[in-house]
Amino acid sequence: MITTGNGPERADGAFFNKMFYQAVTRLYHSGRKPIAWLITSILLLPFALIILAGAQPAGMRPPILKDVGIDQLLNNQVPLDLEFRDETGRTVKLAEYFNDKPVILSLVYYDCPQLCTMVLTGLLGALKTLPMTSGKEFINLTVSFNPREKSDLAAAKRDEYLKRLARPEANAGWHFLTGDEPAIKALTGAVGFRYLWDPVSQQYAHASGIMVLTPQGKVSRYFYGIEYAPRDLRFGIVDASGGKIGSLADQIILYCYRYDPDRGTYGLVLMRIMRIFAAMTIVAIVSLILFLRYKTNKKEAENAVNNPAPTLDIHI
Repeated sequence: MITTGNGPERADGAFFNKMFYQAVTRLYHSGRKPIAWLITSILLLPFALIILAGAQPAGMRPPILKDVGIDQLLNNQVPLDLEFRDETGRTVKLAEYFNDKPVILSLVYYDCPQLCTMVLTGLLGALKTLPMTSGKEFINLTVSFNPREKSDLAAAKRDEYLKRLARPEANAGWHFLTGDEPAIKALTGAVGFRYLWDPVSQQYAHASGIMVLTPQGKVSRYFYGIEYAPRDLRFGIVDASGGKIGSLADQIILYCYRYDPDRGTYGLVLMRIMRIFAAMTIVAIVSLILFLRYKTNKKEAENAVNNPAPTLDIHI
């Protein structure tokens, strides 16, 4: 039974402490000192680990993570002449994917045991509810930053996610690439994606996030974490397209939101909403005045027809 205060918890703790002390003391005086020291060390080990863990300052990053992160390089140009291999093994240049549509770029490695899968799963969840289709309004580009991975692994990963997406019309718009280290370094450097190989865990240490690039290959938006709000992703695509993608309603709604580069999200701008409502109010008042004037003029015209003014006949 465990309670707080001065109840049974304290009594039970004192009882077990006394029993432990007596047991170790008997082992020590009976000539079994090694066993007594072993038991004491084992029981004190968790407390030592807690003390060591608490000695590290709060917020201090492990040394290996000092060179890992995502730097915001908004409006930076990605080299479109870089060569990679697509899921079929064909050598392609990035320029093939940058024509007249924005590009959603996700940097992962396909053998990643956890974080990369969560990034792609988060992107997949957003794509399922996004009122846009890859290949039609935008291009979805996933690139491995592990130079040892080959096209067969990229093809298997692509098949897996296209099957989970279950939107056949979007299949042609999602590509999975692999490449050599120089091209990978150039691409990741251009978008500010910093990662590091950890020889101890035999894995890459890296941050999580996706980027939206303009049709010309410039970095437009960053979205951090492993879950991406469909609204934010939609706004990011519309922004990156320069207003060429999305309906009039998208443009009006986007006017009420502003991208926050620190948080990687879109936030509502109250002042812009007030401006829209003020404009709507002015339009409504002007429309009402014009309507009332029209009704008044119409009524006066009808009265003039129905009740003509009397004429005077003057005889000389």
